[in-house]
Amino acid sequence: MASVQANGITIEYDEHGSGEPLLLVMGLGGQLTDWPQEFVDLLVERGYRVIRLDNRDSGLSTEFGGPVPTNWQIAKAVLFRRPITSEYLLSDMAADAAGLLAALEVDRAHVVGVSMGGMIAQTLAIEHPERVCSLTSIMSTTGNRRVGQPTMRLIRKFARRKPASRATAIDDAIVTFREICGPAFDEHEFREMAKVSIERSFRPAGTGRQTAAIMASGDRTGRLEHLDVPALVVHGMLDPLVQLSGGVATADAIPGSRLLMFNDMAHDLPRARWVELADAIATNAARARATSNA
Repeated sequence: MASVQANGITIEYDEHGSGEPLLLVMGLGGQLTDWPQEFVDLLVERGYRVIRLDNRDSGLSTEFGGPVPTNWQIAKAVLFRRPITSEYLLSDMAADAAGLLAALEVDRAHVVGVSMGGMIAQTLAIEHPERVCSLTSIMSTTGNRRVGQPTMRLIRKFARRKPASRATAIDDAIVTFREICGPAFDEHEFREMAKVSIERSFRPAGTGRQTAAIMASGDRTGRLEHLDVPALVVHGMLDPLVQLSGGVATADAIPGSRLLMFNDMAHDLPRARWVELADAIATNAARARATSNA
């Protein structure tokens, strides 16, 4: 792994393969290592130079020091659609990604994001269209608070969560992901992944600040309607964290987008769907090549 200075911060990243650049953007609190290596390998096999990054306040990228909203403040903001203040916005995180591409001398990339990473990818396509060849938004939403919201059951559970600690972080993560993942959730496999992630970086305050950034960034629907980029929207029909309406709204907003829904997927990437998902990303990327050659 390596790092660059871009957009005024340090951004940790790694690269695999060669060919057309493809940027992977992880979700809330996630690290670049949370993209499964085997899935990355599938994209490399399809001819891509895969770039993963740690978002600000995650992994080994710059950690911020601003205030962190409490779980109750977040829950009330979701339930009552109240505004929330944030040290930075999704626009800043998209600018980080654009800065990384510039530092790597990548003019344009295919951009794939999951959850919050999908929101960052959408914002990158809106605000830095010259950097984006194609867009894939996975288990994400538009920022419209009327769609893609967590279930009431999850809101209540998250509001009652105790503050995170390193001593309980792995067990806490298992409890959380058991709630939001689909039937393919493998506790043993996830425990090993969580152990690696927490040993690499443990930043619960950063996750809180990223949550605030999501909620303070507003509705992208109107701006998504003006995108001119091949777009794929992927969503799990069982997703309780970003419900299916978020993916449907995203696909409805982006002209010419394709909506791919999996009936065995929740807020996760089931291993059984990796090949199909990699193929769908590659097919969407091929639309960009066809457009440029027309």
